[in-house]
Amino acid sequence: MVSIYDYGRGDSMDGNIFSELKDLGFDDVNNIDIYGKNKKEEKKMSNEEKEQNINDLLYDKTLTCPVCSTPFKARTVKTSAIRILKKDTDFFIYYKNINPYFYDVWLCPVCGYAAMKSDFEKIKSYQKELVEKNISLKWHSKKYPEVYDLNIAIERFKLSLLNYVAIEAHSSKKAMNCLKLAWMYRISKNDEMEKLFLKNALEGFDDAYYNESFPIYGMNKFSMMYLIGEIHRRIDDDDKAMLWFSNLITNPMAPQKLKDMARNQKDLIREKEKKLAEADTDTSTEINDKGQVDTPKKKGFFSKLFNN
Repeated sequence: MVSIYDYGRGDSMDGNIFSELKDLGFDDVNNIDIYGKNKKEEKKMSNEEKEQNINDLLYDKTLTCPVCSTPFKARTVKTSAIRILKKDTDFFIYYKNINPYFYDVWLCPVCGYAAMKSDFEKIKSYQKELVEKNISLKWHSKKYPEVYDLNIAIERFKLSLLNYVAIEAHSSKKAMNCLKLAWMYRISKNDEMEKLFLKNALEGFDDAYYNESFPIYGMNKFSMMYLIGEIHRRIDDDDKAMLWFSNLITNPMAPQKLKDMARNQKDLIREKEKKLAEADTDTSTEINDKGQVDTPKKKGFFSKLFNN
């Protein structure tokens, strides 16, 4: 363990400015660097080492752009490097050491075509023309570092979303992209932007539920029902959340695990409503001159006539 006397120990101070304190028991404070120059250097090196460690978990995957046929390399997380810490109730996964979401978008540096890697090669001929018309003509190539951070991930997910809009992709694709953007803003603790993209994801998933074929990104009909309900809950649309959860729970074909998850979320909504009701009760009371709590009486029609 490092003692306070080891803090910033270095050669920036000549001699011992604390020599007078030796008789007071401080005989190990020679050459203390008051401003911690060495400590800052150690921290800087540790950050560099951390980035190098992350780089070791990545490799370059060679791809060919389906739009412009240009070969390029995409930074990809090694399968062996993926370590799951926990999951949120809307399927967001927290990872250890490296975040695979940061590398989920593949981007052609030449024509600007971008998509989540599961969709990258699934582009039709007429959509390629839309990329060339709406994306490539405006695209300015950018060189990214070997290790991506949260800001880069957000930028690339937005490029992907822009491409999905440009090629008139299915609602499910735009919705999943928006959901992952919401997750990125959750990491950055930006509640406003998280809810904005959750709402956009909800609109797309709702349309996909009724108009697209399952499975959708590995989700069957019941998983989608749960996810739609959970997104409603997260944007405080509790009535619709309860409706979707109830429909899932009462469906005899739905898996028991999803039913249990839906029940848990319904309980959270009820608990929230209970707390809100208690808060309303607390704010409706007043303290009278005798220090007693008065609950205001509701005024009826006649009381309004005679009490001004």
